Amino acid sequence: MRLWSIHPDLLDRAALVAGWREGLLAQKVLRGLTTGYRAHPQLDRFRTLDDPVAGIATWLHGLADAADARGYRFDRTRVVLPAGAERLDVTDGQLALEWAHLRAKVTARDPDWLTRLAPYDAPGSTPPPHPMLDVVPGPVADWERAPRPEGLT
Repeated sequence: MRLWSIHPDLLDRAALVAGWREGLLAQKVLRGLTTGYRAHPQLDRFRTLDDPVAGIATWLHGLADAADARGYRFDRTRVVLPAGAERLDVTDGQLALEWAHLRAKVTARDPDWLTRLAPYDAPGSTPPPHPMLDVVPGPVADWERAPRPEGLT
């Protein structure tokens, strides 16, 4: 399960669609409607919110907005709440790890998409986060289980 911290506009088609599917699963888990994935570490950050279901719903609406802009049709009726004002922090270390992970995936499956990512590869440039996230200084998140690329802690 990958619930991307990177702005959904930067996700290639495969990452956007997979994120939607996995976000819907996360919503089901956070609502207590499944026995699987209950301990998945990607859900930990949403559980810090007063209303984790509202948080994942807000995250899902961010993906649906990006899908709408591309002409995709994500079924918003599957999201149980409207987008809210929920906010979460994401560390710059976590964002950097996910950026490296996304670039590696895109390089292998959709090299043409790399041109869309290039502006954020310049030194000192940072990809924007998902609209519900605020970037703060810090290391890779404790809940992250992906291998850390060289130079990331």
